[in-house]
Amino acid sequence: MKKSLLIYWPKGGNVDRAAHRIASSFGGVTLQLVSDVDISTLAGYDLIILGGSTVGAENWEEAVESNAWGPFFHTMEKQGLRLDHTYVAFFGLGDHVLYPDHFVDGLGLLYEEFSKFGARLIGRWPAKGYDFTGSLGLDGDMFVGLALDEDHQPELTGGRIDAWVAGLKQEMGG
Repeated sequence: MKKSLLIYWPKGGNVDRAAHRIASSFGGVTLQLVSDVDISTLAGYDLIILGGSTVGAENWEEAVESNAWGPFFHTMEKQGLRLDHTYVAFFGLGDHVLYPDHFVDGLGLLYEEFSKFGARLIGRWPAKGYDFTGSLGLDGDMFVGLALDEDHQPELTGGRIDAWVAGLKQEMGG
């Protein structure tokens, strides 16, 4: 079995529940909050799954005290981390009804940051089945990771997670 890590933030709520469901579906995945990750260990993983919610651009800025991602990425850059042999996949939660202009923008932000470290980015997900007008997580007709909407499509979450995890396993060669 490949050594796998699932990093998420924030703790509690829909993101936390989704992270645990993904870990359960995948099996053998270590779960950690982004604030608890030892950056020096990341290159030792075969697969890193990252997830969060679309919390607004201001929460990705370093000046916001509740931001856990900013320090994480700054430490990765400072250490000169390379993930050339590591698969990386993303999941994001959003609300496609109340925030259709920024649905799962967090996916795009995670993708952009991890693109800098040479990771093997996998886990694209079709945009079909969501009604939104804009997303930083969209590339063509695919999201750069799994998009979940626990506010308006919770009944689809389990099936989406299972299908996405199966796709990740296939992309990793079994």
